Amino acid sequence: MSDSESREFCPRCGDPVPARAEPLPGAPRSRDARLCDACYFDDYEMIDAPDRIEVLVCSGCGAVHRGNRWVDVDARDYTDVAVDEVSEALGVHVDARDVTWAVDPEQVDENTIRMHCQFTGVVRETPLEESVVVPVKISRGTCDRCGRIAGGYYASTVQVRATDRTPTPEERARAVEIAESHVADKEGDGDREAFVTEIKETDDGPDVKLSTNGLGEEVSRRIVRELGGSVESYPTLVTEDGDGNEVYRVTYAVRLPKVTAGDVIDPDDGDGPVLVRSVSGNLKGVRLVTGEPYEESFDEGIEARRLATRDDAVETTVVTVEDDHAVQVLDPETYEAKTVPRPDFFDPDAETTPVVKTRSGLHVVPE
Repeated sequence: MSDSESREFCPRCGDPVPARAEPLPGAPRSRDARLCDACYFDDYEMIDAPDRIEVLVCSGCGAVHRGNRWVDVDARDYTDVAVDEVSEALGVHVDARDVTWAVDPEQVDENTIRMHCQFTGVVRETPLEESVVVPVKISRGTCDRCGRIAGGYYASTVQVRATDRTPTPEERARAVEIAESHVADKEGDGDREAFVTEIKETDDGPDVKLSTNGLGEEVSRRIVRELGGSVESYPTLVTEDGDGNEVYRVTYAVRLPKVTAGDVIDPDDGDGPVLVRSVSGNLKGVRLVTGEPYEESFDEGIEARRLATRDDAVETTVVTVEDDHAVQVLDPETYEAKTVPRPDFFDPDAETTPVVKTRSGLHVVPE
């Protein structure tokens, strides 16, 4: 057989077609592969682009509606959103390789962005360039999450209270901060079901309404882990869902300990008062008589009397250091020189020191 008899010809124009590599065994052979380059490129489109793209954006949080769900996007503005949507919508011909592209957004009006896209690639060893213009229409709506927030939806309430007292301003603020921080972490991980519905300050402590029961349990346990105390849950049946499953709202009652960091207490064990350092886990503090550490488990029940707080301490003059166990200071009320216990944390070179006066006497407290 001669070379002319073995050569293929273009079925469209009749021109000879250069020999091409055969496809792998079992792989289909494209019908276009039989065309010459001129006929092939007559109909060839490297890029498949839609005539128009519509993007629904939540006006509340900026999430984009894709398919049947809302997706948070890390975009600085709607131009970034338009670029992402065009990238998803464009299709590149399977025969093209080494494809690169650039986009030049044109802001037509507040809701329309015309995307000028320029592509380069190689097809049949031939460099090609192609340009397409895709209008992107931005429309605004409200996502499910923002709709529920606006409607005041919640599934759990964390009530922060304290035993035989009201929570301190610091405890109130920290409990709210823990809740907001935990929800922010969940949102950062992509959990669109996590949000704070409402924070209400009451005379007895803050009430934090949250979007899910799981979130309420997690927040309440984090508060107890840091601020001490205990938590109990009280579910209330509110409705049934479409499948007949019972839907509950749960109140998580956080009960902070009777004492808190900064309190001066008397454990009534004969060893003198204690300045409470922490109530996280166990009660931990320091003896004001000796400076030795003190720790007690809440599980064993703490019946200590609250004598004062660290904020009640006042600065007074050190008269003299008598020995390793005693120091003489001025009584901040009577200005009389009084001998008081010298704890380990006392600085013997100090000219003044903070003291607190309680029913158990006058005591030096740590700086």
